[in-house]
Amino acid sequence: MQLILKYFPDLSEDQIQQFQKLESLYQDWNLKINVVSRKDIDELYLRHVLHSLAIAKVIEFKAGSKVMDVGTGGGFPGIPLAIMFPETQFHLVDSIAKKLKVVDEVVEGLGLTNVKTTHTRVEEINDTYDFIVSRAVAAMPTFVHWVKGKIAKTQNHNLKNGILYLKGGDLSEELKDYRTATLYDLTEFYSEPFFETKKVVHLPMKFKG
Repeated sequence: MQLILKYFPDLSEDQIQQFQKLESLYQDWNLKINVVSRKDIDELYLRHVLHSLAIAKVIEFKAGSKVMDVGTGGGFPGIPLAIMFPETQFHLVDSIAKKLKVVDEVVEGLGLTNVKTTHTRVEEINDTYDFIVSRAVAAMPTFVHWVKGKIAKTQNHNLKNGILYLKGGDLSEELKDYRTATLYDLTEFYSEPFFETKKVVHLPMKFKG
């Protein structure tokens, strides 16, 4: 938890309590339904929470904006971002029902009112969003194909509407066809070695009417 406060010192009391609760909620639920590996549970704040919050270092979501987390798994990056931006609506989508059961229980345990979950493939979603976030669920061309037509037309942020993707390693080949993509090295925000090769990729996407 100290890790979170190190990089996000301005959290409210409510936010601090919610972040503190995350560990015990995940530990309890992970014993029943394994969604996070044992090693990752022991380093939940570093590997999952802080990693998810790298998106909050790149953008501050405005009140009333809509964000979809595709392939949310155990709720990352969606749940930490929903704690960080209580006025933003988050839609967490995954095709694996048991993972969303854990997400639903964690959301309830934290008292989050700005999160909804849907058990489906993202291609079946018909809504539009300011941003679509994810943690490396597929190569970028595949992901772009999945979320085509799901970006809202109205721009409310300094960053153009589109994808915010948490990804690691050398992305030059994967992103060679995406000239508008911007890469943010997580080492700009965090000093822990875990983040050395990790990035946030912002890919603006046009609204398809």
